[in-house]
Amino acid sequence: MDKLGANPANSSPLTPLGFLERAATVYGDCSSVVYHGTVFTWSQTYRRCLRLASALASLGVSRRDVVSVLLPNVPAMYEAHFGVPMSGAVLNNINTRLDARTVSVLLRHSGSKIVLVDPALLPVLEDALRLLPPGHPAPPRVVLVEDPHERGFRPAPAPALTYERLLEMGDPEFAWVRPASEWDPMILNYTSGTTAAPKGVVHCHRGIFVVTLNTLVSWAVPERPTYLWTLPMFHANGWSFPWGMAVVGGTNVCLRRVDAGEVYDIIADHRVTHLCGAPVVLNMLANAPDGVRKPLPGKVRILTAGAPPPAAVLHRTEALGFDVSHAYGLTETAGLVLSCAWKGEWNRLPSSERARLKARQGVRMPFMAEVDILDGETGRSVPRDGATMGEIVLRGGSVMLGYLNDGEATRVAIREDGWFYTGDVGVVHPDGYLEIRDRSKDVVISGGENISSVEVESVLYCHPAVHEAAVVARPDEFWGETPCAFVSLKDDAEVTAADLIAWSRERMAGYMVPKTVVFRADLPKTSTGKIQKYVLRNLAKEMGSTSTCRGVNN
Repeated sequence: MDKLGANPANSSPLTPLGFLERAATVYGDCSSVVYHGTVFTWSQTYRRCLRLASALASLGVSRRDVVSVLLPNVPAMYEAHFGVPMSGAVLNNINTRLDARTVSVLLRHSGSKIVLVDPALLPVLEDALRLLPPGHPAPPRVVLVEDPHERGFRPAPAPALTYERLLEMGDPEFAWVRPASEWDPMILNYTSGTTAAPKGVVHCHRGIFVVTLNTLVSWAVPERPTYLWTLPMFHANGWSFPWGMAVVGGTNVCLRRVDAGEVYDIIADHRVTHLCGAPVVLNMLANAPDGVRKPLPGKVRILTAGAPPPAAVLHRTEALGFDVSHAYGLTETAGLVLSCAWKGEWNRLPSSERARLKARQGVRMPFMAEVDILDGETGRSVPRDGATMGEIVLRGGSVMLGYLNDGEATRVAIREDGWFYTGDVGVVHPDGYLEIRDRSKDVVISGGENISSVEVESVLYCHPAVHEAAVVARPDEFWGETPCAFVSLKDDAEVTAADLIAWSRERMAGYMVPKTVVFRADLPKTSTGKIQKYVLRNLAKEMGSTSTCRGVNN
């Protein structure tokens, strides 16, 4: 057998782009993309993506060029996930909530050649282009993606290149550009900004192929689901579901903006079976007024990730009839790589206990090679005691190639010991399931004691008046730092800082109890629903050292 090995027949580069061609053959007449009154079939979506790839090539786009998109969840956004890399280019999704300055930084850093932009975001893009430095190469060409279903958008001027005009330039029989190697770059994503400094994460065809199948298998997605796009596709490429829906021939129901009433309406009208979202989406659905909520037409499965979900939020969501699964991943892993794989015997437990178990991040998905939690001082695996904290590390096929033009950051994240260091702090329970306790920078160290901000937040979420909660460190002259809780309340709820502190003291160790409670109408978030703790940390620092003042209304 020594003479046997790789050959041209068994070593074709892995790529998720072939999923679309198969979908057009198997599910050709089935609906692929639905957006208001617009409905495409898989055969039509395949041809439109080939036209997009062909048109981009005719504009001079070639291998490894970057094409950026600044779009909400509309059909063009879905098509870009296939059409852009089918031209040989690298797809760069830009967060639609970024300001012009940050967009300009990303365009400059990525060297983007073309930008597909939504009319609502055109002013931001135009400002971003004006902010490019004088010595920058020619700015990217702009393609305006019109939306006939949105009132208030002005028609594109005659000379403007619109998306549909671009597709008309393309060949529906275009021979799409297959990767020369499965390690060829395919995706450039920027980290979400929760740490204030986005980095360009590069993924290859192989990594996207692996994470796509990994997620489908782990969530046991059946053939022909109806999938509602509540998760922004720019967020880690919608956790790989643009490509995953092509594998199973699903129907993608696009949603420009997430509103609880519209989500419930679409679930009922289209008989939605699956959707994804950060815990903020679960919170929104669970706390929707009685007049907004509608009975579910059948089993609706939600996959949540992006931030550790409080057990209380999981409990409230499942009480409405949703079947919630919990997973974990990062921009650097191209999507989800751990999941709280459910055990049948847990169904016999009380609902509150089920929610507590489901809040854990769980175990590695089948296609992730290894996961561990390492002690920061010894470098050894932490014991399975559910208490000893360490950093989560990963190995597997969907780990990024590295950070674009940032060798130092790449070396810090992917080290010589062969692990990718996530920066997330967690524990391993006796049953082998992992649970995140914090980001390493979010651990509050008070008087030498490590306090998990996530653990404190989970307790706060159980209070009936609390809508959202985030805990960060506030400077303290004696303890070094103490927990500071930023809280938003439910509508018409009334509670004081002293009430929350007293309530917390009954439910957690004294050193963990927030010493300060700050009430805010809303907590700052990224567009994917992650609370921006760096913003809150800065606010806590500006408040100065902990004093006798216990509550602040803001």
